Amino acid sequence: MKLILLGAPGAGKGTQAEMICQTLSIPQISTGNIIRAQIKSGTALGLRVKAIVESGALVPDDLVIELLKDRLAQPDCANGFVLDGFPRTIPQAEALEKICEIDAVLEIYVPDEKIISRMSGRRTCPACGASFHIEYNPPKTEGICDMCGAQLVLRADDDPKVVASRLQVYHDQTEPLIGFYKTRGLLKTVEGQEELADTTRLVKEALGI
Repeated sequence: MKLILLGAPGAGKGTQAEMICQTLSIPQISTGNIIRAQIKSGTALGLRVKAIVESGALVPDDLVIELLKDRLAQPDCANGFVLDGFPRTIPQAEALEKICEIDAVLEIYVPDEKIISRMSGRRTCPACGASFHIEYNPPKTEGICDMCGAQLVLRADDDPKVVASRLQVYHDQTEPLIGFYKTRGLLKTVEGQEELADTTRLVKEALGI
């Protein structure tokens, strides 16, 4: 199955991508990982990408597509793959259509207010890395790590204002893909549930796996 995963930051795409990949024995493809691998490889293409990344610029779409085409031609993609984080825009989706036929596009939908609540409730231990949530997985003592006793912190990425800003970027840039794939009859939408197992069950039903 050749699958694209869509959903706002914090909607739980990563967890479901992992489950789908394990169930179907297919790889999860991240353009970020592809770019890092190319830079590490030191190939001519990798050196081009490295120069762009080091300049602080975004890797242009045509180059990302070239990298992706090369990755999808690898043997482990023969039975399918899960694309996570690409495409992000309509032009990227149109370019992807020229190199690959997608079987389905799965959207994990969670309302903004729930995502902000989920992410802003996270607390992390800077000392040992343990993670907690003030509502779903609270520490035994408020603000203190169960594992090592250090003071828990709210990561900058999880600050409600930062989360709201990231959600706005998603709505502006990536959400138009929902309509794009809906018109092509490829879109399957699953509403993220409070319980992970319930979301997983709905995803499996939607994909018939």
